[in-house]
Amino acid sequence: MIWQIIVCMVFVIIIGILILKLALIRKGIEEIRSGFAEKLESDTNTLISISTREKTVSCLASDINRQLRQLREQRHRFVQGDLELKNAVTNISHDLRTPLTAISGYLDLLDQTEKSQTASRYIEIIKERTQLLKQLTEELFRYSVISSPDWTAEAEPVNVNAVLEESVAGFYAALRERSITPEIHMTEKKIIRQLNQAALSRVFSNLMSNAIKYSDGDLEISLTDTGQILFSNTAYDLSQVEAQRLFERFYTVESARKSTGLGLSIAKILVEQMGGNMSARYESDRLMIEVQLPNQRQNEQK
Repeated sequence: MIWQIIVCMVFVIIIGILILKLALIRKGIEEIRSGFAEKLESDTNTLISISTREKTVSCLASDINRQLRQLREQRHRFVQGDLELKNAVTNISHDLRTPLTAISGYLDLLDQTEKSQTASRYIEIIKERTQLLKQLTEELFRYSVISSPDWTAEAEPVNVNAVLEESVAGFYAALRERSITPEIHMTEKKIIRQLNQAALSRVFSNLMSNAIKYSDGDLEISLTDTGQILFSNTAYDLSQVEAQRLFERFYTVESARKSTGLGLSIAKILVEQMGGNMSARYESDRLMIEVQLPNQRQNEQK
């Protein structure tokens, strides 16, 4: 009888120890989970700490901390390398401006002299390539500037309707050259948002340039009461995959050989920096690029 009581007590003690051990393990795992989530969301050099000394959980925390250190080192190298690359692009773009301007000037002077028809054709080709190089240089410089973490755009109350109208009017000659008559559906309500007007104008300008490059003769532009802007045009040469890649840096399709591949990347960055978002889709042979500006409440919270 006594031995049975002793055995039962031993079992009770063992079960109690196991329950305590499981509780400590559970507590440690929960601390690791919450600590890991916190470290991923915040840019901090601290590591995961746990209150329990349970060996298995401590080893798990140690392994995770080792991986965190490696991830931080890789992230630091990536950020540093990306920053150095952007600075190099900025400097190179800046240095290329002067010789390109000089080349353009001398080409204009050469174009005014007497020359053969063949020479005139060659000069036009050189001028076209030089202009494309100048455009790429400017786009590279602009991209490196706006993608820098130090770049900020001051916000002010902006009449979106007016900026969109001015942007469309500015491309009148280019639209006419392509025989494109845009259909514009704009709300009568004034859409006022806290934005950077120069940045918004650049976004619309890049979207207009993109539409002219890819359009097969039509263009539809709409602005709704909610601040949603939609650029839509027929583009038979595109595909859904290509439409999704239009925001990638330097990506161009065969129908836009003169494109630098940075226009839509710059537009997307600017929209996101102002608190909005931009997306593209391709349906029924139509390319649709949608810009959703932040609403008034989002502006007030910024």
